[in-house]
Amino acid sequence: MAREINRLNARSVQSISKPGRHADGGGLYLVVDASGAKRWAFLYRRLTDGKLAEMGLGGIRSVSLADARRKAAEARQQRAAGQDPIKDRHSRREAVPTPTFKAFCNEVLNSLEASWRNEKHRAQWRSTLNSYCKNLHNKPIDEINTNDVLQVLQPIWRSKPETASRLRGRIEKILDAAKASGHREGENPARWRGHLDHLLGRRLKLQRGHHPAMPWQEVPEFVARIRKLDSTAARCLEFVILTACRSGEVLRSIRDGMVEGLRWDEIDLDKRIWIVPAYRMKAGREHRKPLCDRAVEIVQEMAQAKRCEFVFPGQRGSAPLSEMALEALMRRLKAKPYTVHGFRSSFRDWAGECTTFERELAEAALSHLVGDQVERAYRRGDALERRRAVMAAWESFCDGNCNVVQLRMAPA
Repeated sequence: MAREINRLNARSVQSISKPGRHADGGGLYLVVDASGAKRWAFLYRRLTDGKLAEMGLGGIRSVSLADARRKAAEARQQRAAGQDPIKDRHSRREAVPTPTFKAFCNEVLNSLEASWRNEKHRAQWRSTLNSYCKNLHNKPIDEINTNDVLQVLQPIWRSKPETASRLRGRIEKILDAAKASGHREGENPARWRGHLDHLLGRRLKLQRGHHPAMPWQEVPEFVARIRKLDSTAARCLEFVILTACRSGEVLRSIRDGMVEGLRWDEIDLDKRIWIVPAYRMKAGREHRKPLCDRAVEIVQEMAQAKRCEFVFPGQRGSAPLSEMALEALMRRLKAKPYTVHGFRSSFRDWAGECTTFERELAEAALSHLVGDQVERAYRRGDALERRRAVMAAWESFCDGNCNVVQLRMAPA
């Protein structure tokens, strides 16, 4: 039974929580389900039999109050012209074939991928939707229901909790896009809150693995071994260790038709700075890295054999060295199971265990965002010169000069 209230506004739409129909006038209602989900509906009586019909107009997350009123006004005009709004909508849909889930997935991914920076992220989207959603592939996108989604998720919900959680979110996004494109109506059967959370239960917490890191005490001896090698991979690995950067900031595979990697124009030897462009940073923000003496020497060594625009070129000379080359070097040096990325952790452990440098400086050296949004808004500088001191101390430690590191005072 409808609960008549004053005409709705944006605030009341968000605050109303009592299950039932809440009238806005003119046949438009805000429907609150028992689960708390909210959607719009237009109610009218059929001309043929006088029975009450409910036409869904979408959920409040995708359809605003203004949009709902516009849709309701269009339906009233159809009703006044002697048409049935629901039948008219069905006939219009039949005129345009509804795409299958797989076809629509490809359409959406082709559109979204242009904005994704990470090639691995892109591949994972396609891989999971192709591998786990085979029972959905040939089904019209507007016919997919909760049972279909459960058939995909239930087999892996406990055994592969992280994959299942990400897959659910991706299916939800695809179905939301289908609704926005006019291919679907009603609530999203892949939504979590107030829906699948009652059917699947809380997933197991992911026991996140970390990149195996070489103990910081062993880094100087390892760096000494690298310096005895005469190869681009050895110089690149040493540069990565000394700058505590991500290998992907120096080396990157082909993405969006562009070959990426550390370029000469990113290095300012006079100021001893490496400016990493935003598109190659995980946080999507440009980052200035101070270069220690040895890092500068490495760049100068590479400049003597300059072959292309990249500081660390691969064998072909026209593309950057592959990240796999560094992994292969780690294996040859019997440094496994440690990883290249793990040297960032080695640096952080060293800074925390052996020095008096502030935590914020160590985190900034790793290009991590420190503090909340308000704090970062007021802190406009990047402490470049103070970070330079941190990296100089790290270089000295890697050289084996442990006595020059600012040691913590032993407790009294």
